[in-house]
Order: sequence, then C-alpha cells, then structure tokens
Amino acid sequence: MQRSIIYIINPISGTGNKKNLQPIIEKKMTASAIPFRVFPSVASGDYTFLNTLIKEQKITDVVIAGGDGTVSQVVSSLMDCGVSFGIIPCGSGNGLAYTATIPKQPARALDIILQGHSFYTDGFYINNQFACMLCGLGFDAKVAHDFAQQPQRGLATYIKQVVKNFFAAVTYSFQLQVNDITLILDAYFISIANSNQFGNNFTIAPKASLYDGLLDVVIVQKMNKAKLPFAIIKQLRGNNKLQQLVDDITKKNVLYFQVPCLTVRNLKYAPLHIDGEPVQTAEEVKFEVIKNCFELLQPEKN
Repeated sequence: MQRSIIYIINPISGTGNKKNLQPIIEKKMTASAIPFRVFPSVASGDYTFLNTLIKEQKITDVVIAGGDGTVSQVVSSLMDCGVSFGIIPCGSGNGLAYTATIPKQPARALDIILQGHSFYTDGFYINNQFACMLCGLGFDAKVAHDFAQQPQRGLATYIKQVVKNFFAAVTYSFQLQVNDITLILDAYFISIANSNQFGNNFTIAPKASLYDGLLDVVIVQKMNKAKLPFAIIKQLRGNNKLQQLVDDITKKNVLYFQVPCLTVRNLKYAPLHIDGEPVQTAEEVKFEVIKNCFELLQPEKN
C-alpha cells in the first residue's frame, strides 16, 4: 500500500526551537517519495476536522511532533480512522515516546516513522477522557498545574516546581474500589500509568507495558515527609515489587499493583492531570484500560 502521511507540529511544546523541524521533515519525505502534508497543532485539541481529508486522500499515518498531551489529543480524535500514529518527541517529558524507545532526535525519530513498523498499543479512559500515557491525582498533578503556568517549559522548570511544591505538599483522602476490594487511605499522590514513566526517563511504574491490557497503580501513602524523597526514589529505581491487594498495606509507604480498571473517590478534590496536562478534577474518577486501541510506529525490536 502506498503510504501518505500527515504531520502535526506543536510549535510551543517543550523547550527546543522547532523552526528547523519542518525542513528536516520535508527533506526526509522528499527523499522517500512518500506524499505528506504538515499542519500546526490546534488549541482546542480536537483534530476530527482531519477525518474527511484522511478518508479522501487515503492517509495511512499521522505523526505528532509534540509532547504527551498533544499525542493524546490527536490519537483520541483520530484513532477510529484506521491510521498508524508516529511521534517526533518535542515535549517537556515525552513519556510515551521514551517508553516506546522512540529517539528524541528528530532525524532518528523520522527514520523510525519511515521504516513503518507499527504495533497495537493500549490506551485508557479517565471518566470520558482518553489518555495514552499516565495521569495522576495529588502532588504530581499540583506540579503539572503550576508548571503549565510558567512562561518557560523544560526539565529545569519542572524540577523547580517539584522542589517548590515538596515543601508545601499535603496528603489527600481517597477511597479506591478495585474489584471487590475497598481501600481508604491518605496519600501524597496516586499515579495511574499505561507507560512506565512521568517523562524524561523518570520511571514511576517500572513494570508497566504499553501492550499488557493493565494499568499500573502507584500510591505514595501518608508518611513522615522526611521519608518521602527516599520512598519515591526507591520506586523510581524499580526497587518496589508488584504487590497483591491482599498484602498488608498499613506497613507499606508505597503501594504498587496492576489492574485493568479501578474507581477512585477523590474525597478532598485532589488536583488531576492527564498525560501531564492539568484538567479539572472530579469527586469520582473511573479508570479503564482500552487494549490495542491504536497503532504506534516504533522501532522493530519492540
């Protein structure tokens, strides 16, 4: 089948200057003799306006040059169109791309796209909103909300917001319903992960897979704040094993388990982020994995 590709470029994601990105795309695509078109990202996040074009021009692939939030918006809008999706990582975190071992360098990411190896990949819903990568309630969402207000993006800005929020961090009350089990607890944050990381190779859920039909749940429970950095570092390093819900949770600072779905009652309205983008929180949040819901262009070894 003759390939035809749409590129969507988010000009404000991440920190890099993207003025050279389109010439790189044009050079690679011209050399490959694959028809292509380039569009800027849209502020609304709704890309359904491309449906007709995809059908009429027999588009086979949609490539997003942006961060995780833009990837989620595009995939959510177009995943029923029968196209494969590619990523040129240009965001602040790029968690989905890094989990899929897509290189950050645009030329190398384009090589992956042109090789054309796609694999069915899971996504999930948070109430009615689609996500590709990860969402969180509590501390990390508060950081995401503050980060979104900063004039500059990038890892340095993100770390600054993490440090600032650490000293003011509070716990939130949650009630989790998992199958027939109810957990009531106070926690600094809850992360629900499809990919294995926050981004920038900070691996919050080391056992997470894009293809297993499961969500990885990480809960950092209430503890002495002096112990908090060490508990998080232990999780980031992969030292915490996956747990069964029958384990004695009262003795564990960090809970880590896998489920296909769960419901969280957000008793103190902890802030919420979805794929790193701040969103309005809710009293009840339902999470459900959607197995094999879109095809992602990735290195063949995956």
